[in-house]
Amino acid sequence: MSRRKPVLLIDESDESLKAADSLKLSGIEYVEYDIKKFEDSCCGELPTTTAPSLFAIEGTYKGLEKINEYISNSSNTDSDLESESAYW
Repeated sequence: MSRRKPVLLIDESDESLKAADSLKLSGIEYVEYDIKKFEDSCCGELPTTTAPSLFAIEGTYKGLEKINEYISNSSNTDSDLESESAYW
């Protein structure tokens, strides 16, 4: 079984770039999703969701500060949570 990967919702902001870089540097595997794709799909805009946001099995983390907290907590634990799907 594969471990579920967190989903990083991004836009073109510096905070989104920093969040992606921080996750990469920490070695955390994730799926990146640009918020603009929602506007191009059938879903339209996401007025209550901000980027960067991280959706992980442990919870939702909005903003660079919260994402950095997730990274810190993830590096302190060796969680082997498994799932039938590698993605959310």
